[in-house]
Amino acid sequence: MNEISAQMRADIFDWLALSPYHWSGTEDEDDFLSRIYDLSALPSTDSRPQFRTAAEDIWQHRVRNHDWDSNWVFGDTRFNLRHVEDEEFLRFLVDTVNPTVRRDPSAASTMVASYNGVLRTSGYELVQDRKVGDSVYYRARTTLTGINSPGEVQVIQLDTTNSTVLHTQLRRLKRDIDTDPSAAIAHCKELIESQCKIVLTALGQSYGGGDELPKLYRSASVALGIHADSVPGNARASEAVKGLMRSLSAVVQSVAEARNAMGTGHGGESESPATRAHARLIFNATVAITEFIADTWVTR
Repeated sequence: MNEISAQMRADIFDWLALSPYHWSGTEDEDDFLSRIYDLSALPSTDSRPQFRTAAEDIWQHRVRNHDWDSNWVFGDTRFNLRHVEDEEFLRFLVDTVNPTVRRDPSAASTMVASYNGVLRTSGYELVQDRKVGDSVYYRARTTLTGINSPGEVQVIQLDTTNSTVLHTQLRRLKRDIDTDPSAAIAHCKELIESQCKIVLTALGQSYGGGDELPKLYRSASVALGIHADSVPGNARASEAVKGLMRSLSAVVQSVAEARNAMGTGHGGESESPATRAHARLIFNATVAITEFIADTWVTR
């Protein structure tokens, strides 16, 4: 199920239509769309026999001529942007602010801010990924809202992969954090486990099917070189960082133990003692762990 509703998408499309920023930027529309789609494999909407594919009819009506509305793509059923999976919709938005398309960084920044004004209520946002000279590259990431206080955005960054599994677990966390604390605690443990497994698989490292969370985290840490992290040229800072790494391992152990003691999944004899405060505490610990893994992964 998509988190970015059809109405949210319509709001973004309406804003783009009224703004001075065309969705394909400086690129021809067929070139822009070919970044995401195989236009030669999609059908033409032009009944004339010389236009058999989307590539041919888009070129005819938007490059050679301009007899389609400039925002035609928002309603074209071949791309189905109002209803496609969230990940594909987000990829379209990210490409609209790619530096090769949007050469003015301030324009891209304005567009991202407007997108995020809508996206954050659905649990997503666009953020800066990297800079190359004056060019800024953006990416999409998942967010959770309302965890600490009304209106506050708490972010979990999951850039190890564009994984449906991770996004599904985040949606469950968002659903349960205030209403089912024991389930939310279980989701936190499962989220870290999945992230560690994804890292290990991506780096060609094996793990046992029965490996518990602390062992998975240690294996992922070794694979990423987390325990070797230090601050070059500063022995005191290096020791402080290594101390934090040891503390983070202890937090992982505590998350696992909290799930066993208060989370769902073990068929306990009595109701879980978990409260919203417990769930928020364990969630915030999960943020620290998963973001550190993700940041290390991106750096690597």
